Amino acid sequence: MSDRHSRRRFLANVGRGTLLATLGSSLAVDLDLVPRAFADAPDSALTFGDLEPLVCALQETPLARLQPTLVAKLQAGLPLKTLVAAGALANARTFGGEDYIGFHTFMALSPALKMAALMPAGAEALPILKVLYRNSSRIQDFGGRSAEVLHGLPENAVASNSSADTLPAAVRTRDVKHAEELLAGLVATDRGAALNALLPAVYDYHPEVHRTVLPYRAWEMQELVGTQHALTLLRQSVRYCIKAEPQQRPETTPHGTLLVKLLDEFQLAGRVPGTKRADDALIEHLSQTFSSASPEDAGRAAASALADGIEPAAIGEAISLAASLLVLRDGGRLPQWEDRLKPAGSVHGDSVGVHASDAANAWRNLARVSSGRNVFACLIIGAWQVARDRNYPGNLLAEPLPVKHHLDRLQAQDADGLLAKLEDAIQNNLQGHATAVVQRYGQLSLPVDRLFGTLARFAISEDGALHAEKYFQTVWDDFHATRPSARWRHLVALARVTASEYGRPAAGQAEARELLGLKG
Repeated sequence: MSDRHSRRRFLANVGRGTLLATLGSSLAVDLDLVPRAFADAPDSALTFGDLEPLVCALQETPLARLQPTLVAKLQAGLPLKTLVAAGALANARTFGGEDYIGFHTFMALSPALKMAALMPAGAEALPILKVLYRNSSRIQDFGGRSAEVLHGLPENAVASNSSADTLPAAVRTRDVKHAEELLAGLVATDRGAALNALLPAVYDYHPEVHRTVLPYRAWEMQELVGTQHALTLLRQSVRYCIKAEPQQRPETTPHGTLLVKLLDEFQLAGRVPGTKRADDALIEHLSQTFSSASPEDAGRAAASALADGIEPAAIGEAISLAASLLVLRDGGRLPQWEDRLKPAGSVHGDSVGVHASDAANAWRNLARVSSGRNVFACLIIGAWQVARDRNYPGNLLAEPLPVKHHLDRLQAQDADGLLAKLEDAIQNNLQGHATAVVQRYGQLSLPVDRLFGTLARFAISEDGALHAEKYFQTVWDDFHATRPSARWRHLVALARVTASEYGRPAAGQAEARELLGLKG
């Protein structure tokens, strides 16, 4: 198939969602169930085919009628994943990655669907209704349909000179039109190549959590909305990076200079990532290095391990463990930064530890789904970033939670008793006691599913200052991708964040529980 024919076929399919997404995106394309990707003229509407009415409903239904409408659709047989897909497309079309609350809500949608699987029968929709309520509320505050950021692109907008080098250059010059043309050309040919071309723009300037998490969640979301919407989802990341790009940037950046130096020094350019397994001692050593060294030395340690042939997944384990340690050493929000949802002493929301953990999780996953130079770059920058985050202004505890007196006060030794203690600690905002309960629970090798279920319930009922679902999924992912000897640190950190966020109920949750017929 010629490049031109391939591109035309892509353009004939992108931009449309379909309720037949459950058949699988490739089958939907092969059956010609998805129509034109781009409109015939610039700035025309971006539409999503059979999903369009549901997408519009999420944008336009007044909040007072939103949840009754959605529950009725679910009771009539609408799959949860179709509802989440429509929410993601409504979000992308409205905000395009350019609104703070908007892109946080997008990044919470896939985690909310995964959390649904942990809920008891009849309550599966709770986490999804929570995020969709926030989604529609922000869309309407933003201006609804009249304020949409993403529009359809004309067919001739696809750049024929798309390459891995041209897209980051367009981002650096803040050229939205050309960057999207280049991205469209890459996605039309190979979605994986498009992600690989985008990633240098992500880590090129000022790595930070949102810049890192957004492209991974956009990539992951394709499983729900169908690969024909890859361009719509990835356009968000391009626009986020361009909006964050300064009018004038320095010629070099500390992390950029370091990355080039380390790739050259350790001769990583052109190498295939290694497959050597790391033992527990090496993971602990790397984790402690990333937790205590300078950003430059942390990046060097990651590069050295990669040069030694250590498998990338092991480096990712160590980076995430360092980030969770930062959650447990966080002295809490300083009084001068407190607000209604995040009081002094809290560690939920945009705390340094939660941000570091979400970023580390994104880096290790981006390394997993990318290829070539990007695998090494994601992990080197990930190690550099978690060490850099540790030095942000704030107050670090001398030792991580829990401390000895928290553990000494625990008498319960069974799952029921410890889970009751955990609920009490959470409901009284006792962060240290919550960490002690979960650490003891892990030491006793008690059923982890029950613990995740308890913590998920609170992550759903509470507001969480935009981060509850995303961070919960970060911990779920990191726990299951980390070796048994170290993985419980992630759950201990989640217990602390859960105790911190309790007492600020999520908007719309009481109504959702009533509509679903749930008690309490």
